[in-house]
Amino acid sequence: MKILVTGSAGHLGEAIVRTLKDANRAVAGVDIIASPHTDFVGSITQRDFVKTCMKDVDAVIHTATLHKPHVRTHSKQDFIDTNISGTLNLLEESFQAGIRSFAYTSTTSVFGNALVPPPGEPAAWITEDTAPQPKNIYGITKLASENLCELFARKHALPVTVLRISRFFPEEDDSTAIRAGYADENAKANEFLFRRVDIHDAVQAHLDAVERPPEKGFARYIISATTPFTKDDLAELRRDAASVLRRHMPAYEAEYARRGWNMFPLVDRVYVNEKARRELGWKPLHDFRWVLESLKADKPVLSATAHIIGQKGYHSEVFENGPYPVDEH
Repeated sequence: MKILVTGSAGHLGEAIVRTLKDANRAVAGVDIIASPHTDFVGSITQRDFVKTCMKDVDAVIHTATLHKPHVRTHSKQDFIDTNISGTLNLLEESFQAGIRSFAYTSTTSVFGNALVPPPGEPAAWITEDTAPQPKNIYGITKLASENLCELFARKHALPVTVLRISRFFPEEDDSTAIRAGYADENAKANEFLFRRVDIHDAVQAHLDAVERPPEKGFARYIISATTPFTKDDLAELRRDAASVLRRHMPAYEAEYARRGWNMFPLVDRVYVNEKARRELGWKPLHDFRWVLESLKADKPVLSATAHIIGQKGYHSEVFENGPYPVDEH
């Protein structure tokens, strides 16, 4: 099986291409930026270019996108062109080429306003049944592209899997308060409890998706680290997250104290990966238990894959008040 990977110069795309090459799998990378992992340099907004990339391809993994960090630096039309029209081009040409499976990288950002319940309410239990409420052009275009994927699965029998990936980037947090209040590894360790996935596991989810196309032609999955929390914890997570964590994993206190780290005071949402583990056979290796074992061994919080890929940034310029300008609306 030859797999075409879009966004091969980005974090996830590069990690997927590297993993496939290391396994001696046939793979071709596509990106608008030249890189050692890019075979076709060009824009997915150009359908003729997309067509040239499809020769002898059996499966497509589509990671290329404009991201949340681009919301303040790119126009809404840029997002529509890349995220929607680019995805449409890939779907059209995949159908024409008789592709056997198509994996689309979406984002938990499509849930938007559903992720933060009103004050006093329990934390949100986020599953595939949670209704998306995108709050910016990034989330809107990713959700629209998901719907295009579903349309092609239904109308053209193109097997498509949508993966809603939680945060995996190694860059520092975009929140000024988080950067000021927590060491970077402390913040990332906390996130493995409810809203982060290691890039190693995100790669495996994509490979599982193309190897096991959905029986009904279309499926959506949340891809995030396995949480130790349950529905019974949701109310207390909104008041005192440290107490909940202490109940589930009392060993965390000693490891955090050794570093002067702290748990977040509250948790507003919990991503649930049960469906992906059950239906895809996905077996994520990196969760908070893994984090604790790494801390005990004085090893990094993120996987070796994350450190190999490293920080890429999202812009050529450096911003004064964070890794990128944040959209406040």
